[in-house]
Amino acid sequence: MQRSHIVRPAAMFWGLVVFMPVGVTYLSAILLLLTMLVAGGLRERYARLRANPLWWPVVAYLAWTFLVLAFGQHYPETGSNLFHGVRIGLTILMAMALTREEAIWALRGFLLIAALNILLIMAYYAIGFPVWSPLRAVVMEVGNKSISNALLFSVVASTAAVWGIAQIAAHKPLRAIPAFVLLLGLGVVVALPLTSRTSVLALLLVIPVVCIHQWRNHLKMLVSALVLGAVVLGAGLYQLPQLQHKVETGVQEIEEAQAGAIFKGSWVIRYYMYKDTGLMIADRPLTGWGIGGWTEQWHKRGPALFADSNMPHNDFLWVGAQGGLPALLSLLVIMVAAVWQAWKRPDMAGRYALAATLIALIASSVNSAMRDAQIGLALLFIAMVYLRLAQEKQDPDPWRDLLPSRWRKKETAPQAAA
Repeated sequence: MQRSHIVRPAAMFWGLVVFMPVGVTYLSAILLLLTMLVAGGLRERYARLRANPLWWPVVAYLAWTFLVLAFGQHYPETGSNLFHGVRIGLTILMAMALTREEAIWALRGFLLIAALNILLIMAYYAIGFPVWSPLRAVVMEVGNKSISNALLFSVVASTAAVWGIAQIAAHKPLRAIPAFVLLLGLGVVVALPLTSRTSVLALLLVIPVVCIHQWRNHLKMLVSALVLGAVVLGAGLYQLPQLQHKVETGVQEIEEAQAGAIFKGSWVIRYYMYKDTGLMIADRPLTGWGIGGWTEQWHKRGPALFADSNMPHNDFLWVGAQGGLPALLSLLVIMVAAVWQAWKRPDMAGRYALAATLIALIASSVNSAMRDAQIGLALLFIAMVYLRLAQEKQDPDPWRDLLPSRWRKKETAPQAAA
């Protein structure tokens, strides 16, 4: 095997283990980085990175991080926060440095393990059986790892939605039925057994955006699709009172927090975190409080009930509190630029990437989808792999090699004979 070929299985390995515990995901990231260094072709990868629109935003983000580290105050959490901040940049750069073939291999691993996990969920709730401990977060709520898995399922659901919408646009509605069944099924999974309101919110926002991208030049079809989506959503809320209850609970928690209530609630803690972290940034808007400074300031400002928290459930506020507005804006530019790059590509590859990057942006805004390695090592990498394929501007169908060549030959043989 040539050295250049060892990166492909390493990229696929990362895709395969995104649902596994974070230690395994760290191992896959380290393995991919090492194989890239050993395989050679670093000049080609560097040239690819320099030509990528995300290059300078990532460089600016990392450079400002190290400037704040050099001249800012240090804390007990400085080391861990610096590591996670740098890890975010490296994850993006590694995904952007992949060749198209390597990105396809990573995507194969992700979609394959997602399909197997969907079968696991169906079997678990159909017949019931003991689940291997590392996979418990796939079938039930288990801390932040289940949130990570729910967000990954949201990416799969949005991928199915993009494919289904494309079939409708091609006047093949029957072929779209399995895609929408998968979309609805995964929507139920992320809302109920995995209990991730972040994932539900992401899907509710992403699907209309995907429709707008598909029919942005066909107003009548766009209006019809959005109306149909609103009807399906309303029916879903009516038929799933548990989901409706979760939405109502979230609204109630915010109202009670605004009135001064302090209790263990998902959106209560977010309310206080967002408010107090915003005040941190306002106090030091240029340089922030230093890498690792959020925790100390939170202990001084936040309610004592939430003192054990080490991140504000918003990645942009987190970096803003530690590095000021330049850090916040540089990270925000990275994520918005990723969404914009996907939006500019008008075909399915663009829509796939648009959905994935937008889910990552939303999750980073209402959760620590980049700061928390349990989420960020999986979701961020997969979203950037989707984007990497969408950046193949000279390739009209960068996803065409997703299926192995021997499978595609079987599919195309009848067409060739005809």
